[in-house]
Amino acid sequence: MAQVTRVELVDDLEGGPADETIRFQVEGKSYVIDLKSENVDLFRAAVADFVAAARRDVGVGPRAARRSARAATDEVRAQNQRVRAWARNNGYAVSERGRIPAEVAQAYAQNH
Repeated sequence: MAQVTRVELVDDLEGGPADETIRFQVEGKSYVIDLKSENVDLFRAAVADFVAAARRDVGVGPRAARRSARAATDEVRAQNQRVRAWARNNGYAVSERGRIPAEVAQAYAQNH
C-alpha cells in the first residue's frame, strides 16, 4: 500500500495557504516564516531599505556554526571523561560509553 504525505504551508500572518518560506536573521537569531505571495512582497518591501544599506556578514554560515557545535561537543566529551574518571575513583560503576547515571552526575556536581 502506498502512502502520500502532503505538507501544506499556512501563512503565519493570516492563516490561509502560504506560497513561500522566508528565512531571515535579526541580531544573531534565525527566524522562519511562511507567507502567501502578497505578504512575501510586503515583507521584502519592508526590509528592502535596510538590506540595501547593510553590508553582508561573511562570517556567518554553516561552516562557522559547525565549528561551534564541534567545540561544544568536544567540551561535553571531555567533561564526561572527567566525570567517569571521578566516578571510578569514588566507587561508582560507570560504563565507557553512554549516558552517565543521574546519581553519579549529581554526586560529581556536589563535589566540584
